[in-house]
Amino acid sequence: MLRLREYVVSRLLSPSSTSAISPLLRLLSASASAVPISPNPIYLRRRGVPRRHLRPHPAPGAKAAAKLSHLKSPANPDAVLAFLSGLGLSGADAAAIVVKDPLFLCAGVGRTLSPIVAELTGLGLLRSEIARLVSLARSDFRRRAIVSNLQYCLHLFGSFQNLFRVLKNGSYLLSSDLDKLVKPNVTFLRECGLGDCDIAKLCIAVPRMLTTNPEHIRAMVASAERLGVPRGAGMFRLALQAVAFLNEEKIAAKVDYLKNTFRWSDAEVSIAVRRCPSVLRNSKESLNRRSNFLLSEVGLEPVYIAHRPVILSLSLERRVRPQYYVIKFLKKNGLLGGDLSLDSAVKMTTRYLWRSSYALTRKPRHTSLKIMQ
Repeated sequence: MLRLREYVVSRLLSPSSTSAISPLLRLLSASASAVPISPNPIYLRRRGVPRRHLRPHPAPGAKAAAKLSHLKSPANPDAVLAFLSGLGLSGADAAAIVVKDPLFLCAGVGRTLSPIVAELTGLGLLRSEIARLVSLARSDFRRRAIVSNLQYCLHLFGSFQNLFRVLKNGSYLLSSDLDKLVKPNVTFLRECGLGDCDIAKLCIAVPRMLTTNPEHIRAMVASAERLGVPRGAGMFRLALQAVAFLNEEKIAAKVDYLKNTFRWSDAEVSIAVRRCPSVLRNSKESLNRRSNFLLSEVGLEPVYIAHRPVILSLSLERRVRPQYYVIKFLKKNGLLGGDLSLDSAVKMTTRYLWRSSYALTRKPRHTSLKIMQ
C-alpha cells in the first residue's frame, strides 16, 4: 500500500503529465480499498482485540481524492511541484507532503508560497533549510503567520537546528497564536527562573510546552514545586519536564511506585525525586531491572541509591552494569587503590576508569585480562 501510494502521488505531482487530473483522482479513489479485517471479528473481540482495530481504514489516497476532487486541471499542482523541486525536495519528499496535506497542491505559488520563501530567506534561512522546513511544517507552511512565528522562535531557540529538533515532533509552534499562547508561556517560564537556553531544551523534550494553555503551564509548575523542586532551582527544568501533562494522580502513582520498588521511606523518595526528577520518566520495567541489579546483585542500601539517584538515570546495560564489573575486577586483582564508589564510577568512561586505577602504572598490563562477566 505504501509503494502504491507513493506511485500514485508521484504521478499526481509529475510536471510532465499532460493528462487531466480527474483520472488520477479516480485512481486515488480506486487505491483506497479498505484494510481487510479478520473473517471472524467476534473471535478477535473475545480475545481482547479493540473494536477500533477491526474497522476498515481507508487508504490515504481516498482522503487526497476527496480534498482534491474540485481540481479540473493539473496546472496548479504542476506549479506547486516545480516550486518544491526548486527548493531541492525529492519526489518522495513531495509525495509525503501531499499525502499529509493534499491541499498543499492548491496553494498559490506566486501569491503565497514564493513570498513566504522570500521572507524566510530574508531571515537568513538557506534554501536547504527552507526545504527541510516545508517537510516538517506541511500545511503550516502555506500560512503567512509562519514567518512571524519562525522569526520569534529562532530568536528564542538560538539556532535553526534547535528549532528543527522541536518541529520534528510537531509543527505546533508555527501555527500557534504568539500573543495568546507562546509569548505568555515564555514570559512565565522566564519568571520561574528559566533562561532561553533552558526553555529551548524544555521544548525539545516537550514540544507542546509553549503552545498549551498558560493555565496548564502554571499547573505544571505547581506540580514541580509540590515535588520539592522550587522555581529557580538547578533541577527545576528537569522537574517541569518530568511532570509535563501529568495530573496529580499519575504523579502520585509514579512516586509510590518508586518508593515501593526501591524500598524507600517517604523522606528518601522525596530526596531522590528532588535530586533527579527524571527518574519519574522511567518505565516500570526499567525501574524493576535497576532495582534487581542495584539492590540484589550489587547489594546497595536503599538509602545509598536515594542520595545518588543519578544512577537510575543512566543506561543500565551500557554504563552502570559495565562500570560495576570493572570496579569489581580491579578491586579483586588489587589494581584499584583507594575507595571508588559506584556513583563516581558511572560518571566516568570505562577507559578513563581503567586509567584512573592507581596501580595500573606500576603493574604490567596483560591483554588477556578480561572484565568479569
